[in-house]
Amino acid sequence: MKVLATYSIKGGVGKTAAAVNLAYLAASEGFHTLLWDLDPQGAASFNFRIKPKVKGGLRSVLLCKRQLDEVIKETDFLGLDLIPSDFSYRNLDLKLYDARKPDKQFRSLIEPLAQEYDFLFLDCAPSISLVSENVFRAADLLLVPLIPTPLSMRSYDQLLRYFRKSPVNHLALLPFVSMIDIRKRLHKETLNSIFYDRKNVMRAMIPYASQVELMTVRQAPLCSYDKHSVPALAFARLWEEIKTHL
Repeated sequence: MKVLATYSIKGGVGKTAAAVNLAYLAASEGFHTLLWDLDPQGAASFNFRIKPKVKGGLRSVLLCKRQLDEVIKETDFLGLDLIPSDFSYRNLDLKLYDARKPDKQFRSLIEPLAQEYDFLFLDCAPSISLVSENVFRAADLLLVPLIPTPLSMRSYDQLLRYFRKSPVNHLALLPFVSMIDIRKRLHKETLNSIFYDRKNVMRAMIPYASQVELMTVRQAPLCSYDKHSVPALAFARLWEEIKTHL
């Protein structure tokens, strides 16, 4: 099982849209896929028409009262399952501090799922915390959306500095451009510097588009109902590029 996390220190950069559509694309190719909504806001769960609620919260799982597979829900899409968000996730750092080996809890929780799923996607809340450290140790690929603005790039540079101090050798960092609006001069100028200064940024770019925002109205992945739209095709290109790194 490959574990892919959509992650950024900064919020509002398109993490959830990427996680939802990439997980759908994986499942549509016949891969048994699981998406874990780790954001207490529950946007990914909402996009799949699943109530963001885990009985007993993740605390019940961390205390070994329940197995992680007991909280998995089926989505409307064949081969795609979801671990819903829960509002208790907002206190997840505090619960992890009380556990043995607090930075390795996620890895232990997902190990029993490895025989059942081909891919696990983690949709992460924007933070740098003990939860983040768990994600870094559990994931194989860290997919980092970059809006072409100075603040977004500053957040990415902070993440790079963190990894220089606390390297996770098995983890591949795959940044990609998200929510780009080529009508904006700042976006175009920043985009040039992104590809000039950072050679590992993926070539596929996700545009800023109203179709992506309307996912919350349809409560479904964009690629499932409007697969020929510009942003859906961009997600498909991104998925193809990601697979070359697996």
